[in-house]
Amino acid sequence: MDYKELLELVKTGEGYTIEFKEDIGSNLGKEICAFANASGGKIILGVKDDGTIRGYNLTNHDKSQIQDIARNMDPAFHVIIEQVLDLAIIYIPEGKEKPYTANGHFYLRQGTNSQQLKREEIRSLFQKENLIRFDRKANPDFDMERDFDNKKFKSFISKAGIDNSLPKEHVLHNLGLITEDKLNNAGVLFFSNKASRFFLNSIITCVLYEGKTKSKILDKQDFDDDFISNFNNAVIFVLKTLRTEYIIEKIEREEKPEIPESVLRELIINAMTHRDYFSEGRVLIEIYSDRFEISNPARLLFKKSELGKISLSRNPLLVDLVHRLRFVERIGSGILKIQEIMKDKIIFDTNSDWFFVKIKRDNIVKDTVNVPVNVPVNVPVNRLEKIKEIIQKNNKITISEIASEIQVNEKTIKRDITKLKKESILKRVGSDKTGYWEIIK
Repeated sequence: MDYKELLELVKTGEGYTIEFKEDIGSNLGKEICAFANASGGKIILGVKDDGTIRGYNLTNHDKSQIQDIARNMDPAFHVIIEQVLDLAIIYIPEGKEKPYTANGHFYLRQGTNSQQLKREEIRSLFQKENLIRFDRKANPDFDMERDFDNKKFKSFISKAGIDNSLPKEHVLHNLGLITEDKLNNAGVLFFSNKASRFFLNSIITCVLYEGKTKSKILDKQDFDDDFISNFNNAVIFVLKTLRTEYIIEKIEREEKPEIPESVLRELIINAMTHRDYFSEGRVLIEIYSDRFEISNPARLLFKKSELGKISLSRNPLLVDLVHRLRFVERIGSGILKIQEIMKDKIIFDTNSDWFFVKIKRDNIVKDTVNVPVNVPVNVPVNRLEKIKEIIQKNNKITISEIASEIQVNEKTIKRDITKLKKESILKRVGSDKTGYWEIIK
């Protein structure tokens, strides 16, 4: 690898197949073991976690120490070491005799982290999944010229904080999205112009019922775009159908959804990321008058009692991509937090093929009932500024697209835009269909 390629790796950032370290340190064996048990990877020495290059020059002692660490794993392992100017790279191939241990412990790469597992947990994972990773499989039906959506790719690069000057092909390789010279399934889910053309089970179905049964449907939508759009649209659908409690304190009014948005986002992204894509089932989100449910086609990879304590995924590449977008604090880490927030209102259940989440709904005041007409809506200033920034970049953007980008419901954006218009900050020129926005000040 030449220095230019190495710098591109650094600019891509840490991920499922890339780890930065300032020096060898005491936990190098853990990282090598984790990569060997996953899909392999590269450890770059001389780089801080934030991507700052400090440099590291290997000595002969360093090289011997690194190989000793690999050889002392069980089974013994071999890595390749390379010095490229002021940086060093350790190449870790995917192990052929999984599972491996380092100092008697099992480790596995999950997203950007190396997680310690129990012997039975890691053996169970490899046995159940038969060592076949859906997200790493090359997709022979995908045509880069015909099916790749460059607009979605550029949006991902921007949101993930990856240098947009890097060549597309290099970024895809560095993210681990190329397998056997083809875009793999994780890449197809994120960057296809319509993922459901390749995977019908990637469609997210959201249903609102009138009562406590399925007898009468009030609203139903199937979201069949890319992974990110499906997530945003599912969150927006749920938020606009849930009841909102208004808490009046002094002049300002606080909006409190019956289920916190952070909880919804964590549950939906977990369902989409950890589901079994080899199953024909879809993620199903159902809203009844008395409860909210998510049905996810995926059995747990560990005991139900371990839920929230460990984080295993059958789709580690998807975990990495989601982590880069910072949709949630850390994938899978929010389960205990959700349980603390929802307390006895939330139930997790599972069978041999599915995982279920159920949340009890309360009867609370909906929308603006009993809210005095002279109480102004308290709109976060940073959201108004964000709307202005988005419109400045694209003055023909729709309210739906703004809502999707900011990840709130359309109702909220309409209210924010009304406020901007009243303050003579924004105006609409022309019709809703063919017109455009104009920033006045």
